[in-house]
Amino acid sequence: MQDFRRFRLAVLVLFVAATAAQAGEAKKCSASAQECERAIRQMLSGRRYLGVQLMELNPGLAIKTVVEDGPAARDGLRPGDRLMAVNGKSTKEAMIKDFKDILSEAKETGRLWMIVQRHGMQKHFDVRMEPYTKAQIDKIVAQHLTEFHNMASAAPAQQ
Repeated sequence: MQDFRRFRLAVLVLFVAATAAQAGEAKKCSASAQECERAIRQMLSGRRYLGVQLMELNPGLAIKTVVEDGPAARDGLRPGDRLMAVNGKSTKEAMIKDFKDILSEAKETGRLWMIVQRHGMQKHFDVRMEPYTKAQIDKIVAQHLTEFHNMASAAPAQQ
């Protein structure tokens, strides 16, 4: 019995070591850096953003982070705000996919009427999504190139 426990422990140690080694490997993108830069710029050019990162609750959604000086921050949304409704649709039991569908429906106007719960109180927000700025797109491109193309000083090409 003692030998079996030692064997299980050794297998577990090897598994953890292999997992840690895999996690330490650099992430790679299958496209070239130039293709990625072009695709990212094309995808984000003229596209509106809200400036929040959401987290799924059980059930519902809450704001995890707010981009400093983004539309959501300027309009008063904060991390921890729980989404109750957006553009007249309940988000009390929504998933991130449901929120993305609401954003897609609002892409023409970029306006979101949001009811959030903060410290037990409901608050109403009228938020207007904004297009990404050139500086924001440059930062996103640089981050992708750094993380997925091993380019330590990823300076995107000037356009």
